[in-house]
Amino acid sequence: MTKMNMNQIEINEFSRKKLYFSVIEALLFVSGEPLKLREISNIIEQDMDSTKELIFELQRKYEEEDRGIMLISINDEYQLVSKPQNSDYIQKLLKTNTRQSLSQASLETLAIIAYKQPITRVSIDEIRGVKSDRAVLTLLDKGLIKESGRMEVAGRPILYSTTEKFLLYFGLENLKQMPSLEEILNEEDMEIEENISENETKE
Repeated sequence: MTKMNMNQIEINEFSRKKLYFSVIEALLFVSGEPLKLREISNIIEQDMDSTKELIFELQRKYEEEDRGIMLISINDEYQLVSKPQNSDYIQKLLKTNTRQSLSQASLETLAIIAYKQPITRVSIDEIRGVKSDRAVLTLLDKGLIKESGRMEVAGRPILYSTTEKFLLYFGLENLKQMPSLEEILNEEDMEIEENISENETKE
């Protein structure tokens, strides 16, 4: 094969890859919702491995270039989102804080559900030591948790678990990326020790 033919093949492959990048970007933009790898693969008529490699390369392009959006992966689904550093400007456009802070009760409830899911409201109440009805309703309303079935016991209480929006909200790709309870407790112990040291120094 001549050098000219080789160059032509490389040019064709480069052009085809640019086309796939363009199509994938357009699909994600128009969808507005996460798309499964299989969906993208079927639409661009490429096998799953090739599609995944194209998406990874597109992700790297967003990371390297000075762009306002990025391509994230959550449980093998892909979505275009704005970069965190632009959130203040986006909130000005929307004239609202789209990530309103959760109350202490809601955060406690969400943490319990995240680490103990699926879990019933009664079990949440027992762990917290107080009623969690309002917190559960708030989390359901925000789409951070969902009803994921019923426990096979008397009364068949509802089971709650986190949603993909929960992962997106906290910048996680999957639940395995959550810090372990041991890590959290160690961090809290370190903060307490630091506060004690600071207070002793002031005295």
